[in-house]
Amino acid sequence: MERIAAPAVAAAGPEESIARQDSTVAIAAFVGLTAALVLLFPFPPVLDYANHYARIWLLSGGIGEQPFPEIYAVDWNRTFTNVGIDVLATWLGPLIGADRLARALLFLAIVLPPLGAIGLHRALFGGRHHWQTAMLSLGWCATMIGGFINFQIGLGMALFFACVDLRLQGRNPALVFAWRLAAALLLTVMHLFALGFYMAIVCGLEFSWRIDIVRSKAGLMRLAGRLALALGACVLPPLALYLHTAALPNAGGNGLGLAWNDGIVLIVLNLLSAITTYVPVVDVVLVLPLILICTRAARAGDIRMHAGLAVAACGLLLLSCVSPRHMLGTGWISWRFPIMTALVAMAMVCPFANLTRRQALLLALIINLAVFGRTGWVGWNWWLAQKDVAAIETVLKKVPAGAAVLPLGHEPETVSGLAHSNRHFAWGLDTFRHLPTLALPFSHAFVPTLFTAKGKQPLSVLSPWSEIAVPEGNLLSIGVLSCPTMMQEYRNFTPYLSNWRGRFDFVLVANADIPDRYVGTSMPAGLTLVEDAGFAKLYAIDKTMPAEPLSIPTGCARAS
Repeated sequence: MERIAAPAVAAAGPEESIARQDSTVAIAAFVGLTAALVLLFPFPPVLDYANHYARIWLLSGGIGEQPFPEIYAVDWNRTFTNVGIDVLATWLGPLIGADRLARALLFLAIVLPPLGAIGLHRALFGGRHHWQTAMLSLGWCATMIGGFINFQIGLGMALFFACVDLRLQGRNPALVFAWRLAAALLLTVMHLFALGFYMAIVCGLEFSWRIDIVRSKAGLMRLAGRLALALGACVLPPLALYLHTAALPNAGGNGLGLAWNDGIVLIVLNLLSAITTYVPVVDVVLVLPLILICTRAARAGDIRMHAGLAVAACGLLLLSCVSPRHMLGTGWISWRFPIMTALVAMAMVCPFANLTRRQALLLALIINLAVFGRTGWVGWNWWLAQKDVAAIETVLKKVPAGAAVLPLGHEPETVSGLAHSNRHFAWGLDTFRHLPTLALPFSHAFVPTLFTAKGKQPLSVLSPWSEIAVPEGNLLSIGVLSCPTMMQEYRNFTPYLSNWRGRFDFVLVANADIPDRYVGTSMPAGLTLVEDAGFAKLYAIDKTMPAEPLSIPTGCARAS
């Protein structure tokens, strides 16, 4: 790194000159490798992906197959945002198939944000600098591994739209206003946070390269006018759509449902979500070289920065620290802002643009090792997860069409070790939570945890199935069936636990090859093992057994 930091003019000999950098090959290799991963692994350990896949399958035509016409209905008046993939599923799903569409959307969710940042960087600084390769590392982050598909695609769209916005600056104001209206409409439909991201970038671009614009009263007034027009154009489409549908996500009647990152440790962990995948330590080690490149470039005086985007990045960083973790029935609100901050921060700087050929090669080597090291790490975890997916598919073959499946799991004592690193991400969150929803496309069976939240999805659950369905659900411990205190704790927001013996036909247990922290491997009486595939087990429910457990395992005391 010291050799890179040395000024190129001093380092260059008489025969050497400033090298032309080119990141195109590395970018193409990353896109190709990502496409290969998506093609090779149909259900990677991406938290929400299996649930999205099931919904895409329904909207692509599966809802017309029995028994789903009696279970689900499509109502586009339920929401006006976060429906980009739902719209595409309705339009393209019947033409190309749900599986191809779902994989294409997953691919776009990975590559669009970094490619959008690269496009903006090229529009600002020109050239194909090696630093653009470093931006590919942001394809792997907590919101991506969390499966926030609409959000991720929306981030990429916002960055590409900002490139167009940059080219239109100084043109006819009416044309710019019309463009921003159209961009805001598309981003609102995809994801409301993507629109907010676009607004932040546009404000940064309007601020311009130099911060001294605020020192002139006339310049400040002109800036205020441009910002007002930009924000006005972006606010009109979501406002009009909201007035038309009047549907927002809710917290199940609990008001705003706010939960905060109330502590320095939680705030730092939240900021790390911009780079976190399966084992945070691995991610930090592989991202650290990219951070050191910027610090070295700053010390060497070989770094350029867009002042307006720096202001936007600071605003996004502030939101990363003060935004709630959960709100309006939507989880991980605060995760959205660190990745926005990181994308803008990497696009706004151009370190080491003036290097000799030898220095440029060393810089490219360091960046490529970091980026493709992370991609290889993600690929390793995706490969590990395929055994778990195969286990789910095996047990689902024993589920008859029309059955109701109760999904539960084994909650491990601790989350550690590389043997099953694919099963958790960020800070202990399970990635296999929604694999049981594959019972819909694979077995034509009902699962109560399909995403059907009003204000976020167009699907609704019909009566009487709605009595045992939740708009968004977690994978609870199998101990909830044997521990009365756990049952009492979860019953209020998981109505499907009420009379579970009478309403469900099967219990599907995920993570079954690791003992549950409360009940180990024991199961309630009246459950007959139908299929044991290791990671997944399927039990048939004896509906004649009493609802209350005959005996309470000693481990249940830990749940109280």
